[in-house]
Amino acid sequence: MSRIGKKPIPLPSGVKIQVGDQLEVTGPKGKLTVPIPEGISFEQSDGKLEVKRASDEQAALHGLTRALAANAVQGVSIGFTRELDIVGIGYRADIKGKIATLTLGYSHPIEVLLPDGVDLKIEKPAGSPIQGLQARLVLSGYDRQLLGQVAADIRALRKPDPYKNKGVQYTGEALRKKVGKTGAGAK
Repeated sequence: MSRIGKKPIPLPSGVKIQVGDQLEVTGPKGKLTVPIPEGISFEQSDGKLEVKRASDEQAALHGLTRALAANAVQGVSIGFTRELDIVGIGYRADIKGKIATLTLGYSHPIEVLLPDGVDLKIEKPAGSPIQGLQARLVLSGYDRQLLGQVAADIRALRKPDPYKNKGVQYTGEALRKKVGKTGAGAK
């Protein structure tokens, strides 16, 4: 049996669960729905939510459904955050309302429209151990999938360069710096 699927999901106070064709999770931060595959059922007791499966044919979906439900419960109660670092001389970030303007070394600034449910804060670090760090973007929201997609889209605007390590990278991301050309012209 799935180890992840067997773990009960603790329900914090203020989170309401409604099981129907889909699992509807409502909390202080918002409302999310999780699809329920055939053969998977939910049982709620003692402030915990358990995921059950009818047979071993649903083994692959058992852990997946439990993980999606746990992410929905955590998202509507606490929320999620993703941090991105903008590294490079002249790279900047600005935000006005729901539009983030990024200057990433192209001939034009790039505007990113943030979807509903995703908030962005820009921190200007002082004395950072990362050389060339210009700004730290802190994305927060209650939908983990949407938040991860927005972070991946922003990172894709200027991926970290393997030779100079400039670009947009996740905070704490380990980058392997390549060596450039050496000994050019030497015989």
